[in-house]
Formats: sequence, structure tokens, C-alpha cells
Amino acid sequence: MGKRLLWSLVLSSALSAVGAQAAEKTAIQVMHQGDPGFVAAYGKVAERFEAANPDVDVQFIYAPHDAYNEKFSAAVMAKQLPDVMELDAPFLANYVWSGYLQPIKPLIDKDLLDDMTQSNVAQGTYPIDKDLYAIGLTDSSVVLYGNKKYLEAIGARIPKSVEDAWTREEFETYLEKLSKVDGVKWPIDTFRGYGIKTEWITYAYGPILQSAGCDLIDRKAWKSEGTLDNDACVDALAMMQKWVKNGWVVPQSAGTNQFFAEGNPAALALGGHWVYAEAAATMKDNIVVLPLPKFGAKGASPDGTWIWAVTKTSAHPEIAGKFVSFLLKDKEFRTYVASQSGYPGLKSFAAESPLYAPGGPMAIAFEQASKTAVARPPHPAYPTITSAFMQAVDEVFNGGDPKEALTAAAEKIDQDIEDNDGYPPFGDEQ
Repeated sequence: MGKRLLWSLVLSSALSAVGAQAAEKTAIQVMHQGDPGFVAAYGKVAERFEAANPDVDVQFIYAPHDAYNEKFSAAVMAKQLPDVMELDAPFLANYVWSGYLQPIKPLIDKDLLDDMTQSNVAQGTYPIDKDLYAIGLTDSSVVLYGNKKYLEAIGARIPKSVEDAWTREEFETYLEKLSKVDGVKWPIDTFRGYGIKTEWITYAYGPILQSAGCDLIDRKAWKSEGTLDNDACVDALAMMQKWVKNGWVVPQSAGTNQFFAEGNPAALALGGHWVYAEAAATMKDNIVVLPLPKFGAKGASPDGTWIWAVTKTSAHPEIAGKFVSFLLKDKEFRTYVASQSGYPGLKSFAAESPLYAPGGPMAIAFEQASKTAVARPPHPAYPTITSAFMQAVDEVFNGGDPKEALTAAAEKIDQDIEDNDGYPPFGDEQ
């Protein structure tokens, strides 16, 4: 009986020690989105981080890309914000203004801060206090992909730089010519299949309006009426409506890969940098990367992507920042992102990505970042701005009047700003 009691005490002590060790672990929650490949990559990073930091437990909260903002809103309502959150860059101003995020500079390794590209800094900066609230490994852009065989068939000029981009007249002439080429079902895929819940319309089509000489909102007065519904914007959207009516654009029902689908039924593609990896895998040397056309006096391209922030309510901000730093430096993760044609947001990552180096297949995409990139409006009303604009474009693509649709969108935007008393201090900083 004595031995049994002794072993019982030893076992009880051991279990208590294990329990105490488990209880001592600090848990941080990380909310993110992404396709299955990225979800798996994040999991492997967490395993390596936990191996290097055995007192930390990384807990992931996954939200589907199309429903991410809704799930985050639910977390806000439940007062259950994660420690670390991935966020789409144009929503940063809204999140900071709402009090959800804290400045990230004190929490991130200094060598990473020094490594950020200018556009990476811009996408993570709040315009009011000019402080950094988020950081990413990547940034983003949209380019015009072309099928070399089809372009040669119509004798199209191939731009070699951003300055050499097609004009509106050239672009529309080529669309018409491509519509008559054997094997071409649609002259261009604008990835309408992404729908109106993914931010794609504002991200990819907004620069067409900006290139044409207008914008979604006046960025000094922060008023949309008179800007989004002015003649230049109406003309630009009417131009895109004409493409749809002419049957030049891949319909939404056809999905999102008709440029590189079997048979290559679309001759051109207005697609994100991420399209390159999959398209090149099937098209090989038949893919050509072009700068976005100039629809007015100057070119315009988008930037901004999913970046990482630490919430203001985090009980462990230092550990949260340590995890973000670990993620951005992790060699295996960076290798995976590079394999997915990740657009560099860190200078060191650009050096590791020959795809974007001078002379590389996607060099023009990286050139756009410094020459034509226009960020989406960094304003707390952005959720309303993008929702109203996407609905207007969808309405026009389905036959609606461009002027009426844009005027209605502008009114919605201005009403939201008025309902929030101008989102102070926005409007006072000019």
C-alpha cells in the first residue's frame, strides 16, 4: 500500500507539472483568410514559431475571403477581437478610426521596418497621424496579360515599359480586331467572375476611372458627388459598358480563368499579379505581360493587399508582433509566396523574386508600383465607397445608365460621411 501511495503521489505530481506547464502557455489568436495553400503555409509557420517559442500557443481563426469583413464585424460585436488580424489594406483607415488597431512599429523587428518598400509603408499607414499600423510581405498590382499568338495575329504593338502603354484608342482597336480572330471567343477576361463581394471591381476597375481623369471621391474635400459622377467617370464607365455589350468581355457566368483555360478562349486578361503563376504554367512562352493601358493623359494602376496588424485589445501585443515578424522572415513561407508569384512588399523579398527583377516576366508589374500606382481612398468611409461603386458597376454592366448609377453611388457615399459627421478629423487635415 505504501508503494502504491508513493507512485500515486509521484504520478499526481507529474500530471500537475504537465498541467501547470500547459497553463503557462500564452495563447494568441490570429485571424486570416486565404486559399488552401496559404492556410497550410500559415499552419506550418505556426508550428515552427511554437517550436522556437514553446511557451506560446498560436490559434488560428479562418474567415473565407468573400465573408472576411462580415466575420470581423461579428468579432467586433462580440468583443472578441483576435490578437493578430489580416486585413485588406484599403480598410485600414476605417479600422484605425474605429479604434480596432494599435501602432505596429514598436512591435515589429526594426530590420523588417527598414526593409519595407515605399508602397508597403503607404498601404499600412494611417493618413491622419502618419503612423504605421500594418505590415505585409507583399503588395499587389493588376496588369494586362496577353496571348502572344493572338496579338501577333492582329499585329498588335507590344509595350516594353509603363510609359509605352497602349492608349485607349489602341486598346479598343485591338479588342475589336481580336473579336474577329479564329479561336478567340472573348477579346478580354476582366475577371467578372470574382463578383461584387471580393473588392475586385474597385481594386481593378477603379484605376481605369483614375487613368481617365477622375476618381471615386475628392481626396481633399472628401466628397463624392461631382467627382465619381462627373463626365470623365461617366464616359469611362460607358466605355466599359460598351465592351460588355459588344460581347468582348468574358461574362461573370464563365468563371475566372478563361485567359488560361483549355483552348485559351480569351485573348487578353485584366488580371492580378497572382494570375501569372497559374497562367504561365499552362501557357508557357505564349503569355506576355503588358502595362495597364492609358485611358486618359496618364496611366493608373492599383496597389494594396492583405497585410498584418495587431489589435488594440490584444492582451499580448509583444508576442503578437513577434509572431508577425517571424512570419515575414520565415524562409519556407517566403519561398511558398514567391512560388505563387507574390508581389514584393519587402526589398529583400524583391531580391529573392527574379520574376519581378529588371528583365523578369513581371518586371512591368513592379514598375507600375513606383510610376502609376494609386491607392484606394484611405478614408473611414471606404467600406461604403467600395460597396457603392461595385454596385454601380454591376448595374451598368447589366445595362443600367452610367450617369444614374454613379450619381446614386456618390449620394450613398456622401450620405454615409454626413451620417458620421464627416468622420472627424478627416476633412480637417487639409
